[in-house]
This record gives sequence, C-alpha cells and structure tokens, in this order.
Amino acid sequence: MSKLARLFVWAGGVMFVAALAAAAYTYLIRWATPSSHPVHATAILVDFALLTVFATHHSVFARESTKRRMAAVVPAHLSRSVYVWTASLLLIGALTFWQRVGGDLYAVTGWRALLHAAVQLSGLWMIARSVARIDALELAGIRQPAAHDASQTLQTGGPYRWVRHPLYLGWVLATFGAAHMTADRLTFAVITAAYLAAAVPWEERALVRTFGDDYTRYSKRVRWRIVPYVY
Repeated sequence: MSKLARLFVWAGGVMFVAALAAAAYTYLIRWATPSSHPVHATAILVDFALLTVFATHHSVFARESTKRRMAAVVPAHLSRSVYVWTASLLLIGALTFWQRVGGDLYAVTGWRALLHAAVQLSGLWMIARSVARIDALELAGIRQPAAHDASQTLQTGGPYRWVRHPLYLGWVLATFGAAHMTADRLTFAVITAAYLAAAVPWEERALVRTFGDDYTRYSKRVRWRIVPYVY
C-alpha cells in the first residue's frame, strides 16, 4: 500500500471516530436542552430526509451490484475505507444540518432516573457484546476483512441467544432509554429504529446467502429479530 493510500485509510479511521464522537455529543449534550420553539413538523421532515440519505447509503453499499461497480474503480484494499469515509461524512452532515424539533417530553429524577440509566447501560452493554468479535481496525476501515475472519462465523451465543439482532436492540435501549427525553432525542430514536426494523429483512436475506441452512435453523430457534415478543 502506498503512503497516500495509507494516509487515506488512517484518515478514514479518524473520521469514523469523529462521527461517533459527534453523534454522542449531539445526543448527550446538544439535545439535552430543548429548543425554545414548540414541536415543529417541518423540522421532523427535514431530519427524516437527512437520516434517509444516511440510511440509504448503507442499503446501496450492501448490494452486490454496488460492490461489483466499486470493485471496478476502487482498489480492494481501499473499498472498506471508502465505505467508512462515506458513512462518516453523511452522519456528520446529518447531525450538522439537523433541524431542532423543539419540545420537552419528560424528565424523571430519583429512582426512575436510575432505572432509565440502567436501561441505557444495558443497551450499551448489548452493543459492546454484539461487536466484541469484530476487529476495531476493520470496523474503522483501516484493516480489510480477511476471508476467515470472525464476521464470517455465525454468532449464536451471548445476546444472540435472545434476539437475532442484539446490536439493534442495544441501540433501541440506548436511544429510547433517556431519563430526560426531548423531542429531538425522540425523533432521532424513532427514525433510526424504524430504519433498523426496515433493514432487517434485507440483512437476513444476505445472512441466508452467507450461512445457508445454519442461519435458517438459527432463525427458527431464536424467533425474535430485535425486540422479544414484539418483532
């Protein structure tokens, strides 16, 4: 790999971390204070459009036809980094141009706040357990997936015994579990949860193609996709 390519890859990793930091800051700090104006439907529509662009990128890049087109113009050792760069910039853009929805829904204190904190921490724990076997450098696009890596092994232990997509369940718990729920936080939680739910059938078809009967048997054993007894 050339020095320029290596710089591109590592800069993409930095951008990946910056996007995660921006999302955490926006949700925890910026959206902790409700805006002064009342709930605004137009702002919700704009935010929906911004997150749609971000979500569409994931769907488009997951298609085999897109992967083939990328392979024709992007070197294999840079393909993951290009994906990470694109996703990171789109997420930062969505957060930057986010229109404040306004409104303050509820804020609990005392033991109820502790209960909400426990829900969010449970979500973060589930996210961490779900991605524990994924190489951090690979996730950031710095290292390309190997043909024999852990991501090519069907995971059925840990939180995968409860739902087939525990990463998504963790996200739902973390975003909906805030003790202080502003309209911005709820809008973000609802839109992202809706996209995750919509993406599951597409993702599961890809998993069936990858793991075949193993995944079919697993899906029969673990009935629920994201939320137990709901979906």
